[in-house]
Amino acid sequence: MKLLRTRADLSDWQSARAGIPRVLVPTMGALHRGHTSLFDQARNEAGKDGDVIATIFVNPVQFAPHEDFDAYPRPLEADLEKCEARGVSAVFAPDVSEVYAADRSIMVSESRLSTALCGASRPGHFDGVCTVVAKLFNLTRPDVAIFGEKDYQQLALIRRLVRDLDFPVRILAGPTVRDDDGLALSSRNTYLSPGQRAEAPILARSLREVAAGIASGAVGSPSEARQEFLDRFAAASLARLDYFEIVDAGTLEPLGSFSGRVPRLIAAAFFGKTRLIDNVGLPHD
Repeated sequence: MKLLRTRADLSDWQSARAGIPRVLVPTMGALHRGHTSLFDQARNEAGKDGDVIATIFVNPVQFAPHEDFDAYPRPLEADLEKCEARGVSAVFAPDVSEVYAADRSIMVSESRLSTALCGASRPGHFDGVCTVVAKLFNLTRPDVAIFGEKDYQQLALIRRLVRDLDFPVRILAGPTVRDDDGLALSSRNTYLSPGQRAEAPILARSLREVAAGIASGAVGSPSEARQEFLDRFAAASLARLDYFEIVDAGTLEPLGSFSGRVPRLIAAAFFGKTRLIDNVGLPHD
């Protein structure tokens, strides 16, 4: 496995591997089983003769000033060991100066899918995501890129980015990986206190139970589903709900009814200062 720290390193590696299929898995590091499942998916997609390239880059422009950019974990050596163990061909792990010019003045903005949900709670976040993903596509030139479903809004935005800006990249989704108690794996789970960690699975459980009610017909409308979720989530004494929405799985538009639409249930909540996100489709979606 090659470690590439500069644009020049990346360019040299690409020249030596010209014509070989390439699958990209972008990450911010602090890797866990959710990430390694994406590496496995990427290796399967690339085949034994293709290349899997992972990026490890904590992107400053997607963090607000009050967020955890400085505190975000950066265990690079451990991350590299995980990459190599999962068949990653190369890791591009640049410094900020390799990605952004000091006098940069252009960002990639999205004006429809990014305004609600996490976009409402984190203004500017998705402009930072779209900008860095566009740059990583241009720098690594993959045939395929894989993003996890845990951040469902981000996945929808990346698909729109590729469509609207004509990137020649096929986007694949990786299923959310969970602990045994249902909590979606996240690098930020390490911020949770023992009490918060014990309570955190209520987010996934509430989503899953409401989704089951919709699928069975016991919950007949989005307004009923909202109340059902709020009633269930109210049992969390250490949490504060940020949002809960039922949206069209393709457009992210809020649903007024379930007729003829494929719903996705999406939520975010604070456990102390730690903000967790999760989403589910209906059973068997």
